[in-house]
Amino acid sequence: MGKRNSNELLNRIDEKYSKFSKGQKKLAEFITENYDKAVFMTAARMGKEVGVSESTVVRFASQLGYKGYPGFQNALEELVRNKLNSIQRMEVAYGRISHSEILQTVLQSDIEKIKQTIACVDQKAFELAVDTLISARRIYVIGIRSCAPLAEFLSFYLNLICDNVNAVHTNSSSEIFEQLIRIGEEDVIIGISFPRYSMRTLKALEFASNRKAKVITLTDSVHSPMNLYSSCNLIAKSDMASIVDSLVAPLSVINALVVALCMKKQEDVVTTLETLEGIWDEYQVYSRDELNKVNDKL
Repeated sequence: MGKRNSNELLNRIDEKYSKFSKGQKKLAEFITENYDKAVFMTAARMGKEVGVSESTVVRFASQLGYKGYPGFQNALEELVRNKLNSIQRMEVAYGRISHSEILQTVLQSDIEKIKQTIACVDQKAFELAVDTLISARRIYVIGIRSCAPLAEFLSFYLNLICDNVNAVHTNSSSEIFEQLIRIGEEDVIIGISFPRYSMRTLKALEFASNRKAKVITLTDSVHSPMNLYSSCNLIAKSDMASIVDSLVAPLSVINALVVALCMKKQEDVVTTLETLEGIWDEYQVYSRDELNKVNDKL
């Protein structure tokens, strides 16, 4: 196997191939040719497919330098993400399950993403993000394409907690820079981006960093390009192999951020909500938009 790959996993297989046992070489060849299928296999299933024991698969993962089979699977996900286009990822992700299993499979996948996020959580980074937001003069939030709903959600709740929250609108690069023109060292920007990463978001973070603003990122990996300019990285796992980005774990991290900020600024939040309740009553904002249940009747 000649060295011809830019992916880390394939490079590791190439480098060690000559020293592999017969069974390990069979595994290496199977993964190289069928990584789109291997990414969804357990160690036992892969061993059965190739004709080796489960323990051989686990040892193979360790010999490649990964922390057990889960670390090896993460590397496979990275390979699939980089090698397949959107249509192929959809076929791989959903072609393997029947229509009746889709709901359960997708929900279970989201559960796994939250579990993976818990496993890699950086509590110090989380606390730094909370303190940075509390002390900021102005807060900017940017998220593009599938991350735009996350940015809008975060901006909505930050606005109830903090002063001077700006949701950066992202129709064009020039529009982004126009909105960031006053950003400075007393301000903070939160950039949200998951594969495929957004160059516009990255450029906005670069601009903010050059203006000496504090940069917080919410992304999927410590190796994400979004972290080039950040002083605080929040990591949440996202689905690498399907056409629909799984944003469940990132949204959970955002929820935790909002709750932590509320706990730190309880008096301010209560005052804001009391004021809003008064405004809603005075202007009957929700009078025609809310349904209230009384005695189990609408």
